[in-house]
Amino acid sequence: MTDQSNGLLNVEDLKLHFRTRKGPVQAVDGVTFSLERGPAMVVVGESGCGKSTLARAILRLLPRNVHAYTGRVFLNGTDVMKLGEERFRKQVRWVQMSLVAQAAMNSLNPVVKVGDQVAEPLLVHRKAANRREALGRAAEAFRMVGVSTDFLERYPFELSGGMRQRAVLAMALIANPDLVFLDEPTSALDVLTQTNIMNVLKGIKRDLGMTFILITHDIATSSELADRAAVMYGGQLVELCDAGTFFSEPLHPYARKLMASVPTLREDKALDFIPGQPPSLLNPPTGCRFAERCPSRFEKCTEEPPFQDVGDGRWVKCWLHV
Repeated sequence: MTDQSNGLLNVEDLKLHFRTRKGPVQAVDGVTFSLERGPAMVVVGESGCGKSTLARAILRLLPRNVHAYTGRVFLNGTDVMKLGEERFRKQVRWVQMSLVAQAAMNSLNPVVKVGDQVAEPLLVHRKAANRREALGRAAEAFRMVGVSTDFLERYPFELSGGMRQRAVLAMALIANPDLVFLDEPTSALDVLTQTNIMNVLKGIKRDLGMTFILITHDIATSSELADRAAVMYGGQLVELCDAGTFFSEPLHPYARKLMASVPTLREDKALDFIPGQPPSLLNPPTGCRFAERCPSRFEKCTEEPPFQDVGDGRWVKCWLHV
């Protein structure tokens, strides 16, 4: 599927399994996709399907209990999986790829001024000559995300939830990375603040051509930013396509059920639900992982379907579309 010579990010058969007392958890299991420079991609799915773990696998933010970590990740044509940890930390993480974590308050040191924390990546990666220059660029980043530079001298507890989220976003942008992962950037925020954050992201995408991967279960919010859509289920990608096509006409049975559960303003429809429970990633079922909950299942579903191109750049992991 991927061609490492083209595109910004190419991921091939990426696996990240965790070691537990009950056995390995297959959190990310054979994920393959590519992303061009510029378009934003949204990754959606139920809680526990592997969305956040996928981002951390690409960024190599790994816990100690890794059981298996394999595959290839090409960034700007370079297989960064082959880089040593120190080289990856200095040359890739935060410089070429960065992360806006889900809980902004947990990403900030409560006893260090916000401005110093936003400026820190420039000093660590030697992108600024000194602290004064780094703070000057932190002020520019604050203005970019719509925060007054007065907040540079504040501590995290003095900022509202929305302001803290913008500060973390400024930190992720300050080194001008090629790719930014946004992990539930509007969770735990009120509706008005969510809208403001999404407007900031759309402005940055428009003005700077920044490439985002947005990880969320909020399909309605994600539709404002996404150009591409990826659906995860049971640690695997089950659909990948243009966002407009996905939101109007998903193909995978799980994706159809997911979209049918989302209320819309333009039509009065009966909301659907997905019966049953997501599969255990300790011992996922053989064959299609959605088969037990799928209304369209048939005999072939006992075998694992391929993730293949069904036309117009759309990829689906389902026997109905082989």
